[in-house]
Amino acid sequence: MATLHHRTAPGTRPALPRRLCRAVLAAGVAVGLLLTTPAPALGDPEDDVAAAEAAERDLIAEVGRIQGEVTAAEEQLQRMTVEAEAAADAALVAQAELAAAQEAAAVAAAELQAARDAVAAAEDEVVELGREAYMGSQGDLSGDVSVLLDSEGPREVLERAATLDMLGTQRAETLEEFELLETQEAEAEAVARAAVDERDAAARAAAEAQAAADARLAAAQADYDALATQKAALDEQLRLAETELLRLRGIADAEAAWAAQQQAEQQAAVTVSVQSSGSGAAAPTTGRVTSCYGARWGTMHYGVDIAAPIGTPVFAPAGGVVLQAGPASGFGQAVYVQHDDGRVTVYGHVNQFFVSAGQVVGAGQQIAEVGNKGQSTGPHLHFEVHEGGLYASRVNPVPWLTARGISLGGGC
Repeated sequence: MATLHHRTAPGTRPALPRRLCRAVLAAGVAVGLLLTTPAPALGDPEDDVAAAEAAERDLIAEVGRIQGEVTAAEEQLQRMTVEAEAAADAALVAQAELAAAQEAAAVAAAELQAARDAVAAAEDEVVELGREAYMGSQGDLSGDVSVLLDSEGPREVLERAATLDMLGTQRAETLEEFELLETQEAEAEAVARAAVDERDAAARAAAEAQAAADARLAAAQADYDALATQKAALDEQLRLAETELLRLRGIADAEAAWAAQQQAEQQAAVTVSVQSSGSGAAAPTTGRVTSCYGARWGTMHYGVDIAAPIGTPVFAPAGGVVLQAGPASGFGQAVYVQHDDGRVTVYGHVNQFFVSAGQVVGAGQQIAEVGNKGQSTGPHLHFEVHEGGLYASRVNPVPWLTARGISLGGGC
C-alpha cells in the first residue's frame, strides 16, 4: 500500500487512534483464543456438535466485526486520498493559470516591442519629411522650414506643421499616422504592464497553493501511515478468522480455499467494461470503481477512481494528442491527452507511461499502466475529463465515456 510523499522523521512512529488500537487488540485476542483453545475431550457427540456450532457462530460474528473495521479503515483512507488530491489539484490549477498568465505577458511584450519598432520607423520618416521640406523649400519659406527643423521631436514637428499649414496632404497623413502609432504604443505598454502584474500575482498564487498542498500532505502523513498499518493488521486478522471458519466447516485445505475465494471475489468485482466497440473505443482500464465524480467529505472529487492491480493496462478511450506525460503533484505521475473534440482526459497515479508530449495516439492504444504513485490508498487509476482546455472546466467523465460506448458497469 502506497503512502504519501512526505515521511515522518527517522526513529519516530505515528500513534494509532485509540479506537483503532482497541479494535486491533480485541481482534487479535479474540482470534487468538479461537485458534489456541484446546479441543474438548471426546464425549457426547451432541455436545461436540453444539460446541462446533457455537464456535462457528463466534467466528462468524468475529469475521463480521473485523470486516466492519476494515471497511471503516478503507473509507477513511479513501477520504484522505480525495482530500489530498483536492489540495494537490488546487496547486495544479494555479500552475495552469500561471502558465496562461506567462503566455499572455509574453504576447503583450511582443506587441509592445512591435509598437515601439513602428514608432521608431515613423520617427525616421518624420525626420525625412523635414529634410525634404528643407531641400524643396523656396527662399520665402526658409524661416518656416527652420521652425520645423528646430523642433525637438516628431510630435513637435506635427504640431508646428499643422500651425504653419506648409506640408502637403501626404506628408500630413504621415505625421498623423505617427501620432496614432504613439497612441498604440502607449496602449500596448499599459497592456504589457497589466499582463506582468497578472503574471506576478498568478506566480504568488501558485506558490501559495503549492505550499498549502505540501502542508496538507505533510499533516496527513502520520495519520495515513498509522491507518495503513492498522488496515494491514485488520486484513491479517480477517484472513485468520475466515480461514479458521473454513477449517471448522470441514474444508481440508482451508488456506487454498480462502485464496480461491478471494480471487473469485476480485473477479466478480470487476465492473468496467466496453458495451460497444464499434467505434474502436476502449475503457480507460479494467477494474472496480471505488470513487465517482462529485462532492465527497466536504471536498470536490473531479474524477473517477478505478481500482486495479499495478501493471493493468491504461488505454486512450479515443484518439488524440498527448499534452503532457510525467510527474504530477498529487498524482505522482500522470498522462494528459487532448482529443479531436477539444476535451482533455487525465490519467493519474500511473505506474509507468509509454507516450510523450506531442505524440499522436489512437483509440484503444495503451498509454500507461495502473499504479500507486502519489497520494493513493491502493493501486488505481484516477480518470478526469476537462473541457475548454486543461483545468478550464472539469466535468463528470461518465457522459463522455458513455457517448463512446464505454460503461462503468453502474459504478457511477
